[in-house]
Amino acid sequence: MGIGDRSVHRDQRFGCVLISSPQGHSGKTTVAIGLCDVLRRRGLFVQPFKKGPDYIDPSWLSLAAGRSCRNLDLFLIPEIEVIRSFQQACEGSDLAVIEGAMGLYDGFQDAGRGTTAELARLLKSPVILVVNSSRMTGSVAAMVTGYQHFQQGVKIAGVILNYVSGLRHERKLREAVEQYCHIPVVGSIPRDQGLHISERHLGLIPSKEASGAESWVERIGRQLEPHLDVDKILEIARSAETPHPYPLPGPSLSPRPLGERERVRGEVTAKPSIGVIRDCAFNFYYPENLDALRDAGADLIFIDSLRDRLPEIDGLYIGGGFPEFFLRELEANGGLRRDIAEAIENNLPVYAECAGLMYLSRRIHWQGRSHEMVGIVPAEVQILERPQGHGYVEADVVGENPLFPAGSTLRGHEFHHSKLILLEEVAFAYRLRRGHGISEGEDGIVYKKVFASYTHLHALGTPEWARAFISLASRKRGEGIRWQCGNQENHFPLNGN
Repeated sequence: MGIGDRSVHRDQRFGCVLISSPQGHSGKTTVAIGLCDVLRRRGLFVQPFKKGPDYIDPSWLSLAAGRSCRNLDLFLIPEIEVIRSFQQACEGSDLAVIEGAMGLYDGFQDAGRGTTAELARLLKSPVILVVNSSRMTGSVAAMVTGYQHFQQGVKIAGVILNYVSGLRHERKLREAVEQYCHIPVVGSIPRDQGLHISERHLGLIPSKEASGAESWVERIGRQLEPHLDVDKILEIARSAETPHPYPLPGPSLSPRPLGERERVRGEVTAKPSIGVIRDCAFNFYYPENLDALRDAGADLIFIDSLRDRLPEIDGLYIGGGFPEFFLRELEANGGLRRDIAEAIENNLPVYAECAGLMYLSRRIHWQGRSHEMVGIVPAEVQILERPQGHGYVEADVVGENPLFPAGSTLRGHEFHHSKLILLEEVAFAYRLRRGHGISEGEDGIVYKKVFASYTHLHALGTPEWARAFISLASRKRGEGIRWQCGNQENHFPLNGN
């Protein structure tokens, strides 16, 4: 039975290929997106993955594959959970496409820890190396050979040549790779400025913000298809070994199809309801985090911060994103901001990360403009050109808070160009061993049942987060006090004055 044969039992081995490169900005994201689109249009069920703590690339990969992209990160998530998540997400798929991060052997620690190569070894996935071949001919073979033999257990099974300047250039590159590296060239992509995605300081624009994202993905796929040896790529994918016996012990998170319906407002349910602000301004959510909330017993209600009022809920989750590009619209929806402020004062459990923290502040300043926000966090936010926090976080829980026991240590990540200014006295939950946080290594502002931080957590690495948050929301529901916006005017002072 071949890949694509729908009679294959769901527990049969599936194909897998990992797209990496010698260095960043070699084109692996465009290749991974285009490959997912090409394979999906050929009738294959493709499960995409992204190595590392990324939200933006996964949004495009999800769109291209039609399945929710999962993150695989060996700093945030234990190895056994990485394998479990990988295998569970691949159930019902024909093959997995994994996009690496940075260069193949670049990681967060010395001795190769946290690299894409380490992930390839763990998952026993063959690697296709995307090489920026600009101003290079025979030297490509020396580069690829070095990557083949640098570490044992990493199988580089093919090469995709990128930024090829013509047929003569391609012939020289291809001959060098196939003669000296003894692996096939499975793609040769010409220079084409039309294959680039618009970028910002965090990388690509999230697909939810990009105009015509679906047509852009299809265009990329159709432009790349003639330049890829798709049959050879599928042959490489079929050579992947099973990384570990399945099933593994422990609870599972239930993957959901992309775009599956959530509960509509007013629908009666016995489950605690968690509002999730998810729209153009706030869209950085790991699907595993949303799954963890559901598996802990929650019903999710998605909220548009630019248009909606606060529905009847037992808890509120505000993730990351780019609120600075929607400050006028966020300020204009004063009804929602007032609803949230009043609900917090009435002890609504709220968990906010990064952009969510910014939204809960008094106001945000950016490019000479200032806009009012919710006003619960007694500070203002200044957005700067340079990153104010970037990388992995190790946080000791040192302060009393509604979610995590004091004395525990959590792993997360941060990437923010903003900082809190005019910060009044607050209670912090985290003291960071690694990372910047809000103020001199402190993070996690606690106010009533609010927990707001710059640190992003991943549910597979911090499983207690979802259970604690749903327990808090369930207690709120048990008290018989659920937040529901009324018709009367709310006079809560948004700016805290």
